[in-house]
Amino acid sequence: MKPATILIIEDHAAVRALLARVLEDAGYQVWEAANGREGLERFRAHPVDLVITDLEMPEMNGIEVIVELTRLCVDVRVIAMSGLSGDELQQARLIGARRTLPKPLDLQALLQVVQSELQQAPREWEACAPTMVAQDATVPPRSSGTHEGASPPLG
Repeated sequence: MKPATILIIEDHAAVRALLARVLEDAGYQVWEAANGREGLERFRAHPVDLVITDLEMPEMNGIEVIVELTRLCVDVRVIAMSGLSGDELQQARLIGARRTLPKPLDLQALLQVVQSELQQAPREWEACAPTMVAQDATVPPRSSGTHEGASPPLG
């Protein structure tokens, strides 16, 4: 069976390397990104099963990353981490992070959260397309065989 894939977006190289080593030792395939922009580029090129992102980063912070990831795939799995206030972690949850972890990280807790998230139904990344629709798009009428005023068939 193919190992689950994880993208770590963290600006501190030592923390990123530590997380990658711990996750690889646990059997996951790991990609790394040093900032939010790089992380989004990697995700677009190779969608992964799970994204772990720091919230405080230069260039593009983790909140912006989560917003963009959910635009790419509404049900993307994201774990947000931060050494700042709990308010920032709460905001991350409100905009799409499935889990949040305070820093400094408890590596055992991280592994448990990762395992829990990945045990859910397998991802079908091919079905994960941008969720944005052109503002002027219209839906053409469906040929349903109903008469004017009748309800269309369900399903």
